[in-house]
Amino acid sequence: MRINVMADILQANDRIAALNRQVFDGNRNLVLNLMSSPGAGKTTLLEKTAEALKGQLRLGVIVGDIETTRDADRLESHSLPAVQLTTGSACHLDANMIASVLGRIDLASIDVLIIENVGNLVCPAEFSLGEDLKVMVLSVTEGDEKPLKYPAMFRESSLLLINKIDLLKHTNFDLEEAKANARRINGGIEIIDISCITGEGICEWTTWLSSCHREKFGSKSRA
Repeated sequence: MRINVMADILQANDRIAALNRQVFDGNRNLVLNLMSSPGAGKTTLLEKTAEALKGQLRLGVIVGDIETTRDADRLESHSLPAVQLTTGSACHLDANMIASVLGRIDLASIDVLIIENVGNLVCPAEFSLGEDLKVMVLSVTEGDEKPLKYPAMFRESSLLLINKIDLLKHTNFDLEEAKANARRINGGIEIIDISCITGEGICEWTTWLSSCHREKFGSKSRA
């Protein structure tokens, strides 16, 4: 008899993810699973997002890294409630890891919870965490062919943020080709060009966040 171990793992994960989602919904949290390769700029993006959303939506973060607490420490310096998850050797977060730290963050005081997944272009898209939406960050210092080489990440994402566009002139990254490749994989994906250095696109990104929160809960925030 053939046993599909991966299917069993994903089914068990999905059961825990559903329980996580109940907790999030009960606390009126919009939850995003933020994914990218290492170095794409997720943590800097979150710092800029916290600044831009101040007084509008209350942001909290769960940070996934293989080692160190550097990213959570950075985010806490912006007065963000942040919980660090160190995975050891695991290359992605799963629903059980998220469940294990929910008691360490005051979800009732948060409007938007962003889960910063481990930097990896393969595994994170396969494991639901209980999130509402997946968001992919692709930087122009990577290749414009990445959507074709790692399709699952882009297929599962509702939004693609193309980051570091201030560096475009220093690379051979073809912005329009990258967008076309992403849309070949996922025709419904939204795309925003951003730069955390110049601030370009940050307002559009935070407007998207606010819109998603209103769509789910019918109000901007509980504040």
